[in-house]
Amino acid sequence: MEKHYNLIVKGNGYTASGIDSIHYFESALFCINEDGYIEKICFREDTNYSALLIYARESGTLHELTPGQFLLPGFIDLHVHAPQWPNLGKALDRPLDQWLQKDTFPLEARYSDTGFARKIYQHLVKTLLANGTTTAVYFATVHREASLELGRICLELGQRALVGKVAMDDKQACPDYYRDESAERGIEETRLFINDIKNLCGNENSRVLPVITPRFIPSCTSELLSGLGELAKEMGCHVQTHCSESDWEHNFVLDRYGVTDTQALYNFGLITRKTILAHSNLINDNDMNIINNVSAGIAHCPLSNFYFANCVFPLRTALERDMHIGLGSDISAGHSPSIFDACRHAITASKALNDGVDPQRSPEKRGCPGSAITFKEAFWLATGGGGEVLELPIGQLREGFLFDALVIDTNSTGSDILIREQEDTSDDILQKLIYNTQRSNICEVWVEGKKLSI
Repeated sequence: MEKHYNLIVKGNGYTASGIDSIHYFESALFCINEDGYIEKICFREDTNYSALLIYARESGTLHELTPGQFLLPGFIDLHVHAPQWPNLGKALDRPLDQWLQKDTFPLEARYSDTGFARKIYQHLVKTLLANGTTTAVYFATVHREASLELGRICLELGQRALVGKVAMDDKQACPDYYRDESAERGIEETRLFINDIKNLCGNENSRVLPVITPRFIPSCTSELLSGLGELAKEMGCHVQTHCSESDWEHNFVLDRYGVTDTQALYNFGLITRKTILAHSNLINDNDMNIINNVSAGIAHCPLSNFYFANCVFPLRTALERDMHIGLGSDISAGHSPSIFDACRHAITASKALNDGVDPQRSPEKRGCPGSAITFKEAFWLATGGGGEVLELPIGQLREGFLFDALVIDTNSTGSDILIREQEDTSDDILQKLIYNTQRSNICEVWVEGKKLSI
């Protein structure tokens, strides 16, 4: 063969190209080039399949999945609070504003110690990779050096990441021990951080990207928000923040500016094609129009919404409006690092909204019919939907996309997955994978064509 590939992976697998477009691959050959892109996918019915398979074996480039293993696109977590990792599973009984002041800000302040930060971040990134998260979008802390350390660790361990140094300066909302000294300092530190990330050793292909990160409107002055909006226009990088997560946050912004979170962020120049809005539970029709008009994205965090949002995000409505949406774990307001869990909670939340939860109401008045989503749609959100939000060639097993992938072994020790080949259709198997995969089933993780140590 004239064409040389760095890696050829043979196996069964799944990918989604839209909310209702699932593709099953049977014994396909995924041909990955030296830059980590899927250059060609060859199927058994293709005329050159046999020749390509022989070439792969003879050249030593073949990686063959075993029976019971399935290849999936790497999962994308659009919303992770990296410094909150030590608090996973703690203090979830508090209201959001108390949770921030009593539990979250004191912990995040400790990341002024870069050594402390490195130890925690290494454990976090390793855990996310082992759970199949090949791309993560991180809130770090206000500390530039510790935030930069998170970027270094992602590069060292092989994860694709978007990392943001948090900006928060409002003296009325932020404790003296944990905030930017001023709006000017917050803007300048963000600018320096963006350049630091771009210039990290080993980041020549931009596997780690910087994100402009105002925490949320209640913790930022107008001067800071405005300056960060101007910086976003100047630098052209991604933006992330919280948007209308809870009644408390939503009403705070209405009282302060007389407009919704979405409208206020847009007015400050912080909603662009590269914006990731976490939660967005209380957005209205006009908010959806604003987000859609610039093709910004939403990080849907179903698990943490149960604890802090006071409501269920209208996911079906947003999908029907063709909005860009992916999933987020929202560590540590979400108590699971698994995007498989996020898929399951997204389905459960949608069914709760669809059917209602108050048994004192009659069935016809109890819920919002037409709100439920399927496992196929959850799979899209976890993979291609996240890639679409980030506008990166990831989240799909597709020619021209980066080979970020994971392998599920249904025969692993202690597996909860039973595949009955004579009875289970390809759709049945995917549904079983979405609902039943545990960390122990994830046997391989690949980023950019490189197999990582998990």
